[in-house]
Amino acid sequence: MSNALIQPIETIAVAPGNETVRFWRDTRLGGMECMSASFVTHRFSPHSHESFGIGAMETGRKVATIRGVKEYSRPGDLYLINPEAIHDGGPYDGCFRYRMIYPDTSFLMRLMEEVSDRPLRGTPFFPQQKLTDPALAEAFLEMHRRLEAGAGTLEAEEAMICIMASLMARHSNVLVNRPVAVSSRAAELAREYIDAHFCEDIALEDLAAMAEVSRAHLIRSFRKAFHITPHAYQTHLRIRRAKALLRRGEAPAETAFQCGFADQAHFTRTFKAVNGITPGLYRSRAL
Repeated sequence: MSNALIQPIETIAVAPGNETVRFWRDTRLGGMECMSASFVTHRFSPHSHESFGIGAMETGRKVATIRGVKEYSRPGDLYLINPEAIHDGGPYDGCFRYRMIYPDTSFLMRLMEEVSDRPLRGTPFFPQQKLTDPALAEAFLEMHRRLEAGAGTLEAEEAMICIMASLMARHSNVLVNRPVAVSSRAAELAREYIDAHFCEDIALEDLAAMAEVSRAHLIRSFRKAFHITPHAYQTHLRIRRAKALLRRGEAPAETAFQCGFADQAHFTRTFKAVNGITPGLYRSRAL
């Protein structure tokens, strides 16, 4: 995880036992604050944020009062807290764990304008601040875990755009336009660049600027042209290169480094997800 991209994660013990908070800012995503937390007895006093507070329950149950309404939540539930909305929160009957991001209004507006390919009218907000959407909650949690684990820039940007587009389309006041226009030229330019630089930490924003389209337009165009997203294509090339290195006898740790993975653990998870076996086992069978 590069300190130039993600400010160092702080792990803060807030009380004896299993209560911890991990907090960081991701400068690739507009300096957005991110948090993962586990609480057993800690209760937040009433407060608000200047930014949005968007999150999902991971384990346990939580009770919170949001704008005067008491809400109970569990895994499968989302929190969509608007700026300046007064809320509190704490455990309902034991330990709970949840994950949050805090994007500001300008960040969300820019993202939605990219997704819709048109300017937004008015300010986005969420009419319902706690709701149940298990599939989207799990997708949000998986995206958040990737951010915390030090996902590469292309993966982080792509995951954030896709998740927030779904959140805003389903649960906000924003009428998200679903544009069908795509650019085969943009897709080809992006693929050529990824082919030449797949081991590097590529930024989706840089790819989009090179192709003269928005990030969301590029994802749409790339998927239309190649039936895969830019990050998935980068991963495909990295794994193909990794297999060649392993067959030559390269150690998994060195292979992970040469192919641009954040660390060996990330490489192992990704390699097994694609091939069904670990890099070490693949290497031993290939030699």
